[in-house]
Amino acid sequence: MDVDSTLITCEVIELLAGHAGSRDQVAAITDRAMHGEIDFATSLHERVATLAGLPVEVFAQVQREITLTPGATELVAELTRRGWPVGLVSGGFAEIVEPLAASLGIAHVRANHLEVADGRLTGRVAGAVVDRLAKETALRDFARAEDVAMADTIAIGDGANDLAMLGAAGFSVAFNAKPVVRAGAHVALDGRLDAVLDLLEP
Repeated sequence: MDVDSTLITCEVIELLAGHAGSRDQVAAITDRAMHGEIDFATSLHERVATLAGLPVEVFAQVQREITLTPGATELVAELTRRGWPVGLVSGGFAEIVEPLAASLGIAHVRANHLEVADGRLTGRVAGAVVDRLAKETALRDFARAEDVAMADTIAIGDGANDLAMLGAAGFSVAFNAKPVVRAGAHVALDGRLDAVLDLLEP
């Protein structure tokens, strides 16, 4: 599943931008990207550039500001109880997503890395951007690693960046999603994340 505005209620880059004084600017770019109005990679680079100079200590501060979506803990716990592997794929940042995944017992994670020099963010992404196609690739890689057929995979997301992943999954859920995403998923849900369980055979 996606992370920002899916597993958690916020957009991590906006929380980071709040510490950099660029939150309004970043939120506007995020909104356009989520609606599919601008290319995700371009939008990410524009937003990350506003974070230049932040100290790495900001990651711990932002982790404390994150709120899980209602039902997220219950969903992950029940899937784990069933023996169904869970993965997170995010256009956000590994520095935040990896500790979050570890706290929930989630083994598979793919997210962007922020470049750091001398203990401060440079305003650049390190390595390739986790964009729409990278999210689909991650789903396929996670499924292969767990020996799960693609027909048996489930993808959950809310933004345009999730469309390829949703399209590749055996079953897709648009959660609290933008109209373009609702149109591209098997089911659209709002509210609690564990409502997904009502759609799945135990």
